[in-house]
Amino acid sequence: MISSMKTAAVMAAIMIGTSVLASAAKPTRMLADTRQQQRIEPLIPLQFGTWRAVPVTGGIVNPQVEDFVNKVYAETVSKIYENDRGERVILSIAYGKNQGDDFQVHKPEVCYPAQGFEVRSNQKGQLQTASGSIPVRRLETVLGRQRFEPVTYWTTLGDFAVASGIDKKMLDIRYAMDGLVADGLLFRVSSIDRDSPRAFALHEQFARDLLAHVGAGERRRLAGLAQ
Repeated sequence: MISSMKTAAVMAAIMIGTSVLASAAKPTRMLADTRQQQRIEPLIPLQFGTWRAVPVTGGIVNPQVEDFVNKVYAETVSKIYENDRGERVILSIAYGKNQGDDFQVHKPEVCYPAQGFEVRSNQKGQLQTASGSIPVRRLETVLGRQRFEPVTYWTTLGDFAVASGIDKKMLDIRYAMDGLVADGLLFRVSSIDRDSPRAFALHEQFARDLLAHVGAGERRRLAGLAQ
């Protein structure tokens, strides 16, 4: 009962905030244009820790439709990494300069089924790093009963990771009050593995290793981490 009342209060606050913004001038200054480094790919190392990017043959299966990707995203990054034990992960990042309601990144639980995948589970989680915790989603997906692809992903708005639609709305309002249109990204790690717990542990290790290798500014940009 108390939880429901809190949720209703938050939703009411969002509705009031949205109404206030609608009556004011819409923000037109792009947060992306204030960034010294606008592109995402140069922030991603090709080798770090025990991981190295490997050549891709035949392309990477990406459940996001190409024409939609070109319309909504300013940049996409897709790479395959292998560690010294021969384990592989697929890294996909989709970055958009405008994360308004009509242009926000589309999440894997939407894109995967659209391309024929079955999403068998979708769980909230926290990915622990040396610089802080990231709110993530962990999905179990399968294509044709043969390609088992566990997925770990998170999304950011501006310089913050967002755990829910309510978080995103509140941040939208915060940026809009500063006259800014926020950018954002979806950071997705997946692997081909029938053992989902093992795959999720591998994703977490990969993300921790990558974020430990880059600088504080890159960690904030990629994962909303303050350190």
